Amino acid sequence: MQLIIVESPHKAKTIEKFLEGDFKVDASKGHVRDLPVNYMGVNIGGNFEPHYVIAAEKMKDIERLSADAKKAERVFLATDPDREGEAISWHLAEVLGLDVNSENRIEFNEISETAVKNALKNPRKIDMDLVDAQQARRVLDRIVGYGISPAASSRLNETLSAGRVQSVALKMVVDREREIAAFVPKEYWNIKADVFPDGKSNFKVLLVLKDGKKYKPSDKNESEQVVAELKNSQFKVKSLKKTVMKSHAPAPFITSTLQQDGSIKLGVSAPQIMQIAQRLYEGVETPRGNIALITYMRTDSVRISKEAQYSALSYIKANYGEEYAPSKPNFYRTKSGAQDAHEAIRPIDLRNTPEKFKDILDKNQYRLYKLIFDRFVASQMSEAVYNGVSLEVQADRYELRTSGKTLKFKGYTAVYDDTKKEEDEEGGNAILPDMKEGETLNLKGIEKEQKFTKPPVRFTEATLIKNMEEKGIGRPSTYATIMAKLSDKKREYVRKEKKYLVPNDVSYSLVDFLVKYFPGIMDVSFTARMETALDDIGEGGKDWHKLIADFYKPFEKQLRNSKLTDVICDKCGAPMIINSGKYGNYYACSNYPNCKNIKPVNEKTAIPTDKICPECGSVLLEREGKFGKFLACSNYPKCKYTLSLTESVGVCPECGKPTKKMMSKSGKVFYGCSGYPDCKFMSWDIPTGKRCPKCNSYLIKVGNKVKCSSKKCDYTENGEG
Repeated sequence: MQLIIVESPHKAKTIEKFLEGDFKVDASKGHVRDLPVNYMGVNIGGNFEPHYVIAAEKMKDIERLSADAKKAERVFLATDPDREGEAISWHLAEVLGLDVNSENRIEFNEISETAVKNALKNPRKIDMDLVDAQQARRVLDRIVGYGISPAASSRLNETLSAGRVQSVALKMVVDREREIAAFVPKEYWNIKADVFPDGKSNFKVLLVLKDGKKYKPSDKNESEQVVAELKNSQFKVKSLKKTVMKSHAPAPFITSTLQQDGSIKLGVSAPQIMQIAQRLYEGVETPRGNIALITYMRTDSVRISKEAQYSALSYIKANYGEEYAPSKPNFYRTKSGAQDAHEAIRPIDLRNTPEKFKDILDKNQYRLYKLIFDRFVASQMSEAVYNGVSLEVQADRYELRTSGKTLKFKGYTAVYDDTKKEEDEEGGNAILPDMKEGETLNLKGIEKEQKFTKPPVRFTEATLIKNMEEKGIGRPSTYATIMAKLSDKKREYVRKEKKYLVPNDVSYSLVDFLVKYFPGIMDVSFTARMETALDDIGEGGKDWHKLIADFYKPFEKQLRNSKLTDVICDKCGAPMIINSGKYGNYYACSNYPNCKNIKPVNEKTAIPTDKICPECGSVLLEREGKFGKFLACSNYPKCKYTLSLTESVGVCPECGKPTKKMMSKSGKVFYGCSGYPDCKFMSWDIPTGKRCPKCNSYLIKVGNKVKCSSKKCDYTENGEG
């Protein structure tokens, strides 16, 4: 048997039907191990090495895959063809005990019979450069998130989360909202003259220039003065240009444009679009078995294979006519800095038209597949052709204009019309009579309209993704996750009003805090440069540890400053920092580890310790009650373990002061002198304060007996030995 491991059961079903012979396809169901959920999991002092753990719910999957791997003659890792997929393959190899240096990694951009069989013929080693790039991003984001989030939560007294890219995106939304709030509208007036040549139809022209400079009257009085002047002016055709205008087809979808168009045309959120696209990529159930419909949907390349291009041209000629197919295939240039590992998003087989699957797919699956299908076909079609016209009219010191275009040949718009319907004050689609330059025009009437300048428009998911892409913030695979985090129901940094993103009150405070204490992270250019650095690691030759180390040094200082307070440590006099834990905010001495003093922000706050409950293994909390400080299990009320931190039990044999019952980091009880730090005596058993008459070691109480603490001495209280 040969075993192929993928992430998704749907993907496994789709691939199985292409294979002949003794193959088994199984799914890991995503990552088999990851960084821990409840703590950072990055060894800051150990070259930032990540600590990966296996979640309890993944154990059955690992046991199943491990058993299959042991039986298999060969194991192929066929996870998604990107950094995340490469990392999943590496984790699988590590967990299943496979040789990470063997050629057991296969990848394909589409789940088709040809692609899968070609991949099996060309296995390769796991690309550790891509794995390192993914690890670097994961570690970097973990350090930022687990560093900033508690700092922000404690400072703002809210349960907050902050992320390296997420926070920059939130800042864009907040900055836009502040621009809108600060915007002061300015009045202006549009003036249009209704004119016509002798014996011909009339049309309107808009005032745009005065004395050769852009001009709009600023109030009613000024507009009336202009109207009066125009009524006494002579109107003449200054220039009339007729042109044939061509509009080139848009490129096929990449991840960001799919999310943008899907949001605009389908009214579906970016995370939902990616979920639907994932299913179309992995395969949908049909009477003929699972069928994959689109190529891989995480890409920022607009490249298309020659086979796909010629298939599209044949489809276009057969369904629309020869004139709709360009003489040469359309090519598109991938933007600078983008990854070009995969093709653009397209249908795998144009014979699988959306109409054939309309009764099989659910509503949103059908609509998204049709959008992808139509965009790809359109991208390979001829240009749309328009008859264009632009007219300039001179009226003494004023110039007025109009323009328009009419469709001459539909071209790609027969399939996919991406024309933006924007307000065109000059007319936009004016139909003009025949005229010649210098010809006099008659004035039929003048109309004026009061207008006000408009504030910037709020972001939608589509426009925010577009802006992030233009500024180099994040990568295609991260956009949907960022949108989901911004709208997360637990914190809800932004809310949607109709389709627009509006920041909630806490977002302003969070952004201001981050800008004040972490200006580098909140700088758009820094974020873009970091993305480039991560790309460089993936391309090879760069040490990801150095990237993290260079980032961490200034970040650590910023993080410390963000937590510093005016509260003074009552033990050493150093300023205290404010920390946020699972059980509330607390102060900790900035002189740590020399001073380990901590105290609650308020007396009711429990402070998490590094001690573990000996009964259930949960974290112990330091609390304070009417009998003093004590440790209590965080798993209360399921576990009711407590230990007094002020209970005096025993006597110190060194100085005679009472000893206190305490607990070590490992959770073991011991007895320490209350005179600490002057007296550092401690014992694992209760000291009586007396000395052994045989060896001078101190005596201890064990149960109902008193005996010598020395293991070499057999003295007991009754003197027998």
